[in-house]
Amino acid sequence: MIISWNTTNKCNMYCDHCYRESGEESAGELTTEQGKKLITEIKKAGFMIMIFSGGEPLMRPDIVELIAHAKSVGLRPVIGSNGTLLTEELAYKLKEAGAVRIGISLDSLDSKKHNTLRKYENAFEEAVRGMDICNKVGLEFQIHTTVMKWNLPEMENLTDFAVAKGAKAHHLFFLIPTGRGLNIESDMLTEIEYEEVLNKVLEKQKEVDIEIKPTCAPQFMRIAKEKEMNMRFSKGCIAGISYCIISPKGDVQPCAYFDLRVGNVKEEAFDKIWKESPVFKEMRTEEYSGGCGECGYKYICGGCRARAYYNYDGDYMAEDSWCILNKA
Repeated sequence: MIISWNTTNKCNMYCDHCYRESGEESAGELTTEQGKKLITEIKKAGFMIMIFSGGEPLMRPDIVELIAHAKSVGLRPVIGSNGTLLTEELAYKLKEAGAVRIGISLDSLDSKKHNTLRKYENAFEEAVRGMDICNKVGLEFQIHTTVMKWNLPEMENLTDFAVAKGAKAHHLFFLIPTGRGLNIESDMLTEIEYEEVLNKVLEKQKEVDIEIKPTCAPQFMRIAKEKEMNMRFSKGCIAGISYCIISPKGDVQPCAYFDLRVGNVKEEAFDKIWKESPVFKEMRTEEYSGGCGECGYKYICGGCRARAYYNYDGDYMAEDSWCILNKA
């Protein structure tokens, strides 16, 4: 079980595709003590891996303290970051506090393209410097790439770059138009491009030792099975089943791209929300409608519940219209 907490809306970038519309700090973000209480309740709910993300989590002055608390209660803390704020001193403190890995965003090997997306002049150079710092202090890192039309030809080269830099994994996030991402919906892949890139990256997985993980792309599990590949994952979309996300203000959502509030940790203990939410209970039935309900792969894929929610007027149990099986 894995959970993500957007620790702050504050960010030193203003990325075109940001689902959280990060930039300025939001009023009412969880305090240090509220954060520690949440972390304890997350462990009580049975979660094992906790992602500290944002905004930019390294902009929280208490991030080391929060990670240390997560480690102390028995969670496996990891970080999602743009990597630009890492220093040797901070990286060492994060590692000593218990952080086991940091995900650093890199969307292109062309620095100008990466910097333009991120609205930050030296985003590429500073992200790569962050990777070098991780290597120096012995903090594991992986590379995160948002897949869009314009960087689609770079995916395999980005994986090779990840290998060369010593990354432990290359995770691919497929653009879902929420937040500021609504403004670049034209950069989304077509259903055919989506299917083709999943096939390509899974073939690439056979060539490299690091993990390649498509995210917001549950159909990769179907393709992996067709290719007779053994994956460590049990299901493609785990939103509401063994994953959820918490906003900077404490709102609980099924996933980052699924803007449906099911509770707030300031008002109710997280472990109770996780156990008793009617939305989560329905998602755990896996009783999907349309093509996803009839599909023989529904228990290993599940379709993207966020895409169902946005494409079928809030029906998060509907079929995933991006899947070529449903199109067929």
